[in-house]
Amino acid sequence: MPELSHDATGVETPARYRMSNTSAFWLLSVALGLLLFASAAPSPMYPVYQQMWHYSALVSTGVYAANAIALLVTLLFAGSLSDHVGRRPVLIAAVILELAGTLAFAEAQSVAWLFTARIVQGIATGLATGAISATLIDLQPAESRLGALMTNVAAGGGLAVGAISSGLLVAYAPAPTRLVYWLLAAAFTVIVVGVLAIPETVRPDGLALASLKPKVSVPQPVRAAFVTLMPSIAATWALGGLYLALGGALMRVQFHLTSPLAGGLVVVALQGTSAVTAVLARDWTIDQALRRGPALLITGVSLALVGAATHSVWLFFAASVVAGIGFGPSFSGALRMLTGLSPAENRAEVVTAIYVVSYLALSIPAVLAGLSVQRFGLTTTTYVYGGIVIALEAIAMAGATRHTNTHTALAGHLCPAPCPGTVAPMPRVVSAHP
Repeated sequence: MPELSHDATGVETPARYRMSNTSAFWLLSVALGLLLFASAAPSPMYPVYQQMWHYSALVSTGVYAANAIALLVTLLFAGSLSDHVGRRPVLIAAVILELAGTLAFAEAQSVAWLFTARIVQGIATGLATGAISATLIDLQPAESRLGALMTNVAAGGGLAVGAISSGLLVAYAPAPTRLVYWLLAAAFTVIVVGVLAIPETVRPDGLALASLKPKVSVPQPVRAAFVTLMPSIAATWALGGLYLALGGALMRVQFHLTSPLAGGLVVVALQGTSAVTAVLARDWTIDQALRRGPALLITGVSLALVGAATHSVWLFFAASVVAGIGFGPSFSGALRMLTGLSPAENRAEVVTAIYVVSYLALSIPAVLAGLSVQRFGLTTTTYVYGGIVIALEAIAMAGATRHTNTHTALAGHLCPAPCPGTVAPMPRVVSAHP
């Protein structure tokens, strides 16, 4: 008879078929990276699709925004679902949906297929984001920040690797609009099998339906800091949206680089650098993150605009790297500050509000940029968009300079290190035992 073990749901499963916490942690880190890889993979292909089906830049940004909006809506309605039904069921559903979206991309025959695939992808990522982030916190070693760190690294790294890998395959491999998706489909099939073996960390509580009621609010102790930092949150994510939605077009129009690889490289310059910085700057204090991050991002965006104006692709890429160095600390500093100020029982609520602002900034400005490109051209749109990002970061930086010391002290008192920074403590979490 094989040895049996009880997971958090009370179901008996053979212990030999269950992953260790450490193995499950790294499997889910890879899964999160793959989800963001899949999200970035279409970016270098938009110019290819545009040539195939003769649609405008506005349609490209619309396809891109459909993903972010679907993700946002899913996060609002089902972001905490795994707290109530268990992690595994939500993760299995999310990965199966992601697999379906990937196959839709592989067989896309028209723009309608692209919209459908991006919406399904967004729903899958919205379901998985909260569940994976929470499970990484559940499974991380005691008194560790590894869960929050890997969430940042997997997200930024997945976007960067997805963009560059897709660009390489489109430029040099056969079946340029299909191969990357078939490879992803195979990877997600393996992930589904792996998720079946991870330990369950949440006991269902019967409140799943009640949890589907969306709620976005910020408790009183956090509101002043939230208003101060909201421009920075919006600026960082809007900049990421510009690179993902129009990076390939900018390379083609402004720098006359027609290879899809160029569109992937420009995303890597921003997001790849952001992922590396998340590791290197993990010991920065909140004060350091909120001062250095925006300053570097403002410098990088300013130099990128100079590069665009002078048609210097090398300056543009170097400036994007500088902006990427500032990108991660700008957002993670705001996240740490606001979750630190939040009472424990409201922390997940605050995180939801942060991501609402984030995904709105990721999608709506990109659509507006698409409209602007139609009327004013890509070059003018880029200058105005970059100027707005700089202005928002400057406003947030000025506000943070006035209030950081007070807010930081209070955040440290309410949530001493290591503060999770991603999910509220889970009172229903139990450890799987043999």
